[in-house]
Amino acid sequence: MTVSRRNLLGAAAAGAAALGTSTVISAPAQASGTSGRVPKDHISVQLYTLRDQLNIDLEASLEELAEIGYTRVEHAGFVGRTAAQFKAALDNAGLRATSGHAGIPQPWNADTWKRTLEDAAIIGNKYIVHAFFGLGPNGPIRDAAVYRAFAADLNKAGELARRAGLSFGYHNHHLEFVRQDGTDRTGFDILTSQTDPRYVHLEVDLYWAWRGASDPVDLIHKHRGRIRQVHVKDLKVDTSNFTSAPFEDAGVGVIDFKRIFRLAREAGLDEYIVERDDAGTPPRTPEQALDTARVGYDFLKGLRF
Repeated sequence: MTVSRRNLLGAAAAGAAALGTSTVISAPAQASGTSGRVPKDHISVQLYTLRDQLNIDLEASLEELAEIGYTRVEHAGFVGRTAAQFKAALDNAGLRATSGHAGIPQPWNADTWKRTLEDAAIIGNKYIVHAFFGLGPNGPIRDAAVYRAFAADLNKAGELARRAGLSFGYHNHHLEFVRQDGTDRTGFDILTSQTDPRYVHLEVDLYWAWRGASDPVDLIHKHRGRIRQVHVKDLKVDTSNFTSAPFEDAGVGVIDFKRIFRLAREAGLDEYIVERDDAGTPPRTPEQALDTARVGYDFLKGLRF
């Protein structure tokens, strides 16, 4: 069955290319990873990794993830379906979308955000996470006032999420680690200091933290108990083009995940989410994105720390 589904997805991808086409948990009930292993039922995958495959065949792609061993996923939109239709596809595959990426409205609009939270409730999310900030019209934002204003909006979004029974989080890239106003203070410093931990937890992307010259271990020490989720992707060992983002499958590159995950309890870590931003982007094929999901799951399942 696995082989036939993989062949089906690969053939579909090739054809498409030819055509050109109410309480919120304040901390995990039991911090995961504290026994020196990543609990299998706390391993997730960000579906952005499989965006091309999902558009080709949503149902078969989700079934493939379940066959790999995943029980939970993090969505980034509903692939042209309604929230109810997407939830049905997840149910049929035996998967739960415990987390989802959804940007808060900018400028802030409470009614729009409430509709997003309604969709999250339909899906059955536990976490809802804002995925991107830090890029202005002229490059990385370097104005602390912009970050302070955005932090205020994050607090508003998080308070509404908490009322809806969800934990709201912020996901970093590397832009947040740019120094603001010519000082030593970064955008990430402002966001974390100006947001209320009751309303905004952290989903630390381990790869992008490294790209932003910030050691995830230092982030854990500084934000003890606030990091509920991490994105697990790796940094390529060597590359001929250092101007591009050298992504790698988890466990294949240079990031020492053992060193990070030994601090799972201190971090407050609940979910380990496999991701690779360039999966399915040429020269990588959609089929290789499924390989990324498989490699990441097997790596986390077998990791000892």
